[in-house]
Amino acid sequence: MISKKYLIFISFIIFTLTNISNSNSIEPDIFVQSTVNRASQVLSDNLTKDQKIEKLKSIAEETVDIEGIGMYTLGAYRKTLSEDQKREYKILFKQYFLKTFSSRLAEYSNPEIQVNSKEKLNKNYTMVSSILVATEQRPQIKIDWRIYTKNSDDPKIRDLIIEGLSLARTQKEEFSSIIQSNDEDIEALFANLKKFLQYFFF
Repeated sequence: MISKKYLIFISFIIFTLTNISNSNSIEPDIFVQSTVNRASQVLSDNLTKDQKIEKLKSIAEETVDIEGIGMYTLGAYRKTLSEDQKREYKILFKQYFLKTFSSRLAEYSNPEIQVNSKEKLNKNYTMVSSILVATEQRPQIKIDWRIYTKNSDDPKIRDLIIEGLSLARTQKEEFSSIIQSNDEDIEALFANLKKFLQYFFF
């Protein structure tokens, strides 16, 4: 049984292992495998921790649908946002998303991910199945990538399912719990995100 803490750690790593393709159209499985290979190179390069983080953050910004994931994690609460709140949340969530993995990459290098198959779910989504190869320090991990493929020129990652656990859905449940425990006040979530970011920035 893999702990939630370990799954979250893996998610921080995997969400950084994405890179945009320069081709006009790319198959989702090729997109995943080629971008993992590039990110692995970044992690194994002779760079400082900060340099690696910045390169990986840049890759994630290009290829992960951070805004889409952020709005999904609000669930029905997103319909209650004012325009000002929506703008603030998008900024906070993007910073939160990018910062959550930044302190966890210093000792991590050269992950080996093997892409096994792909399945077109509908006209907008394709699921790519892969494994994070086992090492002496960790077991083999099954990873399914939910790729938004409506625009084949620019595929985007919308979710990862790690050993059956959807990371986007898990984040949605955590955010919902924060809001519900504060009398349905969405500002409590904003305050929580700001506190988290302040901790990482300073």
